[in-house]
Amino acid sequence: MPAVVPLLASGSLTWYVSRATGVVSLVFLTASVVLGIVTSFRWSSPNWPRFVVEFVHRNVSLLIVVFVSVHVVVVVADSFAPIGVLDAVIPFISAYRPLWLGFGAIAFDLLVALVVTSLLRHRFGYRTWRIVHWLAYLCWPVAVLHGLGTGSDTRSGVVLAVTAVCIVAVMVAAALRLGAALARRPGARLAGLGALAALPVLLVVWLVSGPLADGWARRSGTPEPVLAAASASAGSASTGSVSSGAAGTTVPATTAPASTQPARVFGSGGFSASTSGTYHQSGPDADGHYTISLVGTLGSGAAGTLDVEIIGVPRTGGGVNMTSGTVTVSDGRNSYRGDIVDLNGGDIVAQMPGPGGADWQVEVALTELDRTSGRMSGRVQASPVTGDDGGFGRGDRGDDR
Repeated sequence: MPAVVPLLASGSLTWYVSRATGVVSLVFLTASVVLGIVTSFRWSSPNWPRFVVEFVHRNVSLLIVVFVSVHVVVVVADSFAPIGVLDAVIPFISAYRPLWLGFGAIAFDLLVALVVTSLLRHRFGYRTWRIVHWLAYLCWPVAVLHGLGTGSDTRSGVVLAVTAVCIVAVMVAAALRLGAALARRPGARLAGLGALAALPVLLVVWLVSGPLADGWARRSGTPEPVLAAASASAGSASTGSVSSGAAGTTVPATTAPASTQPARVFGSGGFSASTSGTYHQSGPDADGHYTISLVGTLGSGAAGTLDVEIIGVPRTGGGVNMTSGTVTVSDGRNSYRGDIVDLNGGDIVAQMPGPGGADWQVEVALTELDRTSGRMSGRVQASPVTGDDGGFGRGDRGDDR
């Protein structure tokens, strides 16, 4: 069995960088908040004297500025969503998820204010700097809400785990700070700790009914043109990296139209036929992936149906980067399915076990893809793979379905 065919990915670098820098910024912001709280009640140890804590706090804060700046620049540069420079600094004016993006703008503005007042502390005075410094702690909860409400990968296990760790770290530090500050006021300390414990409960309730629920992309304020454009761009799917794929890959949920051709079982020698049918895109799912489905009938050379499913993430300039995909052909009696091993615009190549023990390479060449009407047409060529290319054993051979 040969290895998976390596494919060149055009890649949406800005898509990945924006999300990576957002998560890293939250981690550094959490570290800065925790260190700031620790510094506020003058904690130290033999291994971590106060000057070390303050030194680490200051340098972590500088890293936040770097990563947040990169995050903002990349988000503005990415053409997938209509986010401009003003949207990044003026809260709640963006056409794209205005509330949740607005939280990000608030956090960025507070961070900029902290940097400016720190650099010009001798001009503003200690009191002004101190007030701004305390307001900067508001960056953290606002940034958490921004990331969970705006991020397309909120339902990713990794993102949720990182966010949960950040929340726990700040909660523990805040609880220690409250305990130390209100040591002589047990009633106030108990009330403060109770309010602190209620916050993550409220956050979980909101997550379950909001970002983790179906339809959040639309309810959070994603513009209809963006949703429509994401669906329309599926026809220009770019080359991606294909996973090894195991038998049992999900077949597109769309039901293939019944063929009007007389039933005829595919032969082991393959076939060449025309195809016409429908195009559909759904998503995003919990991981930000879209699913493209091409479903058609075969004619002019073979009778049967064709199902193509492509899963990928949006790329800058339109289209998606494919992460996995399958092609299924059926003659009405048996169906055969395999992984897509090459994708270049409207040219799709898949490998699968064929009838009679033969290994097939199936090539789909789309000649028409009308994104407005959702119609597609093209040619399908199935041919046996011989010699060293045979025996890949990738896909499913269906019998008498």
